[in-house]
Parts: sequence; C-alpha cells; structure tokens
Amino acid sequence: QVQLVESGGGWVQPGGSLTLSCVASGMIFRNNAMGWYRQAPGKERELVARITNLGVTNYADSVKGRFAISRDNAKNTVYLQMNRLMFEDTAVYYCNTMAVTTAYWGQGTQVTVSS
Repeated sequence: QVQLVESGGGWVQPGGSLTLSCVASGMIFRNNAMGWYRQAPGKERELVARITNLGVTNYADSVKGRFAISRDNAKNTVYLQMNRLMFEDTAVYYCNTMAVTTAYWGQGTQVTVSS
C-alpha cells in the first residue's frame, strides 16, 4: 500500500521561505517520478513541480526560479523548497506519485502566505 505523508507547511510572510517534505512508503521510491501539486480555494488542483526517477525536473511557470524540487532516494523523501513566497502561493500542497495506472496522493499540507 503506497502512502505519502507531507509535512512542513505553515504560515509565512510574503518573501519568506518554506520547505515541504513528503515521505513515501509501500513502493520502490527510486523507480518513481514524484510530484507536488497545489489547490487553492475555489481553484482546480495544479501541478507545481515534478521530478523523474532520474532527477529531471519541471516546474509550473508561476514558480520557476522560486521553487526547487529535489529527492533523497536513501530517505524515500521528496522536497519542495519554496522561496520568495507570494500571496498567490497560498494553497494546500499535495505530494503525488503514479504506480502503473493508479495515482497516489498525500493528505496535503497547508501553506498560507499572509502579512
């Protein structure tokens, strides 16, 4: 049973930084691409960043140059370093992976950017 557990969300002022973590279990982590998505109130869930099993990354245009996704295969963990946070980054952030044709999601962690 694949499980994804996020942590690291919280409240931060505009311009601040946060690092999210997602620990995976029940899968061969090093073989899987991992992604971070977010969902703001009243909006659809959107891809923020993704990292393949080989470490290739891609980002939503809105976060390029500010966010960085990375992975530690020894710890079964994927990270999202978020810098220069803006009001519009406020959302619930979800960790994601695919196994065959099944998508797995974490429970989400709230990020609130507010002054």
